[in-house]
Amino acid sequence: MTEPSVTADSNLRQPGAPVFRRGKNVIAVASGKGGVGKTWFSISLAHALAREGKKVLLFDGDLGLANVDVQLGLMPRRDLNDVIRGRLGLDKVTQSYDDGGFDIIAGRSGQASLSALPSQRLAFLRDQLLEVADSYDVVIADLGAGVDRTVRMLSASATRTLLITTDEPTSLTDAYAFIKLGNAAGMSKHISIVVNMAQNPIEGEKTYKTLLKACENFLRLKPPLAGMIRHDPRVKESIRHQTPFLTRSPNTETAEDVEKIAKVVLRDLSEARKAAAKA
Repeated sequence: MTEPSVTADSNLRQPGAPVFRRGKNVIAVASGKGGVGKTWFSISLAHALAREGKKVLLFDGDLGLANVDVQLGLMPRRDLNDVIRGRLGLDKVTQSYDDGGFDIIAGRSGQASLSALPSQRLAFLRDQLLEVADSYDVVIADLGAGVDRTVRMLSASATRTLLITTDEPTSLTDAYAFIKLGNAAGMSKHISIVVNMAQNPIEGEKTYKTLLKACENFLRLKPPLAGMIRHDPRVKESIRHQTPFLTRSPNTETAEDVEKIAKVVLRDLSEARKAAAKA
């Protein structure tokens, strides 16, 4: 894998610039490109964590292309649009998703005003999210695909970012671009990799090593592997039926893969808390 070209960005943090406020229990889920199963994974991870007995919030942070509610067949009465317009606080638009045992803050699909928020409003939304997070054990933030400023700000504010990729060359290239820009912004050490739709563990390992090699060669970075998720045609069935995968197909290898990643997340959060206590 040769180094992809990555467009320079004047908004990346420069030396001496203030560091983003970082949450203590926020897991961002991101991807360099769409179509890699990011929202499905966010839902499944939130479900797996809830099944571990944790109080979980799933925040649909894909501003403008939100679809957590669509995948779960929900029709929320309140969503992020109410918060952006100042009608309600973020804590007032949460709703319980009883079938999964976790709470949801829904986005507003197709709302261009959300995807083009002024930086001040975006920072205000981030600060509200970190305040709401204090009421939960874990917050999963499903971010938009790509590396725009919304994704960067929310990712930089997370305890850890899980970057989803597949074995598709464009997915790997865009995942590398995400890591490179994150590195320039000083947030690379908080990124872990999740390989989705792997044909088998060996192929999943190959995909990870391809990305790892590029990061080592060009960035001198070694982003860790959070886990691999095996391809399963039942994933599409669960999305079509608007039912969580862990509800529809709980006794599968793919469900087991997600549950393993949930345990890695809990371990990472525990280690982050210990490190913060020593600081």
